[in-house]
Amino acid sequence: MPMVYRRMIVAGGVSLILGALSFVLVFAYLAARFDYPHILDGDAATVLPRLLKGGATMRAVWALYALLPLFLLPGAVGAYLACPSSRDRMKLALVFASIGTLAMCLGLMRWPSIHWVLAEAYAASSAQSPGSLDAVFAGLNVYLGNYVGEFLGETCLAVFFFLAGWSILEETAFPRWVGWSGMLFAVLFVVGAFRNVIALVQPVADLNNSLLPLWMIVLGGSLIWHTRTPARI
Repeated sequence: MPMVYRRMIVAGGVSLILGALSFVLVFAYLAARFDYPHILDGDAATVLPRLLKGGATMRAVWALYALLPLFLLPGAVGAYLACPSSRDRMKLALVFASIGTLAMCLGLMRWPSIHWVLAEAYAASSAQSPGSLDAVFAGLNVYLGNYVGEFLGETCLAVFFFLAGWSILEETAFPRWVGWSGMLFAVLFVVGAFRNVIALVQPVADLNNSLLPLWMIVLGGSLIWHTRTPARI
């Protein structure tokens, strides 16, 4: 394997691990200071004042959170380079990873941008006037949050994880359990993406919040270890 590929594969693995650890830290902060993700079910009167109360720190954390999905892109490139036996399949996987990453970024970016402006407007509005702000807040949550960030983003990433797992099964440099684990997690990720349509799958979505960083660490570690083993190119 050319050294340039080894370095890019390792960089992809490191990116996935850093992204996973960053996700856990930011998620823990928001859970402690913002009652996330349970607060997502709240209305504007509950959520917006609490968002504004967090001040510049809360806004900065949300801005950072919105960028974390970008760690997936170098990881996807690393997975592509590590699976030379499945070039066409992994090209498709890269497309889905890119769409999913963009969708998740757009969904999360509403918090430090549009929602922040709504929170300021809500604080300045009179008791009789915030009705329109409630509607805007709810509409943005449904469109950017539920359908773009969660449904589209998670579904596309699930396809990437499935295709990557499938491709890993065809590479002798990887343990087969890594490929099967990726495909199984992808199925769970798709099921969880339907939580806004079928309430029964909410427990699966909650489980995925823990499994996503774990799988990113497993995949990232596998990519790094992969460079220690001769592989076809």
